[in-house]
Amino acid sequence: MAKIRYGIVGLGGMGSGHARTMASVEECVLTAVCDIDPVAAERAGDQFDVPHCTDYRELIERDDVDALIVATPHYFHPEIAIYALEHGKPVISEKPLAVMVSAADAMVEAAQRTGTPFGVMHQSRSEPIWQAAHKIMAEGRLGEIYRTMLVYADFRSQAYYNSAGWRATWAGEGGGVLINQAPHSLDRFTWLGGLPSKVRAMTQTRDHVIEVEDVAAAMLEYPNGAVGYLYCCTNESPGTNIMEFAGEYGKLRIVDDEIRFWEVPAGVHAFSQASTEMWTRPEAVEVPVEIEPREHGHIAIIRNFARHLLEGEPLIAPGVEGLRTVEMINAVILSGRTGEEVAVPVDRARYDTFIQEMIASSTFKKQGGVDLRVTDNVHH
Repeated sequence: MAKIRYGIVGLGGMGSGHARTMASVEECVLTAVCDIDPVAAERAGDQFDVPHCTDYRELIERDDVDALIVATPHYFHPEIAIYALEHGKPVISEKPLAVMVSAADAMVEAAQRTGTPFGVMHQSRSEPIWQAAHKIMAEGRLGEIYRTMLVYADFRSQAYYNSAGWRATWAGEGGGVLINQAPHSLDRFTWLGGLPSKVRAMTQTRDHVIEVEDVAAAMLEYPNGAVGYLYCCTNESPGTNIMEFAGEYGKLRIVDDEIRFWEVPAGVHAFSQASTEMWTRPEAVEVPVEIEPREHGHIAIIRNFARHLLEGEPLIAPGVEGLRTVEMINAVILSGRTGEEVAVPVDRARYDTFIQEMIASSTFKKQGGVDLRVTDNVHH
């Protein structure tokens, strides 16, 4: 059968993992690898028995590379992806697409201008529970949405943040929990509920010695007047992962691996207006949610992208939809740092200036007097 020949740029934890995953995907084969660290590049080349290089341009220009996965640190995704797209090479970018939404815009523009397929590694979309949730929302079974809610609370130790010089710095990551730990949750949240039109946030560096936020909370206002709330942190144990959407005709709640859906046939507001009884309420009927088994995780995205190129299969995670996650991250960070309400879409020029100011004040951590940038090659 025909196979898509993938190249991988960035051979840290994610890139090497994708290389191993490809061995189980019939529709593709790994043909080249690249990393700016020559030792890492050579090691991966030997491990996977493929040519290696240290310049992403060299990999992209190879005749035996049909498409590539970009698995470098966040700041480098746009430069590499745009070069590939402009050379007619389809791209899967690791999440998030970029640190700044202006850079994510440029990636999407390059894909649309050149007509080159573009995807993002938001692999949690492929999980059966989230496919089921999206189906309910896409079918409009909740009616008009009145409220959204996301709580993603996780834990990271100080040792985790100390393990690499780029971690939790403005220069290395461009943010904290929002841009590193929460992007998959934010992707699913905006995939199901859309983007708000206004954000008023509070961010804190509460329990860790880091430059960026380990707590982020925000009130959201949507174009239809609906309200929402999100909370993300790396300071809690056990973890919490809850998402909820409430609408005129129902409520959808996902807690960890459990999904529940209630229908309100009479309509919440319609019932309120029509009822003559003071203490009554509309009937809410819990409806079983059908969960269809399916392949999921990184392997699902890699296979889906290959099938998209070979057969035209619709993408699970199109690159253009990765914009929403970066938009939300930028809005919450900017509002939290300035104390001001931020409109969505985010003012691109304002955010770019803000990030440059943060980078100018950023420092890389040292441990035992050693700059951890020298040896670190793993991100996420």
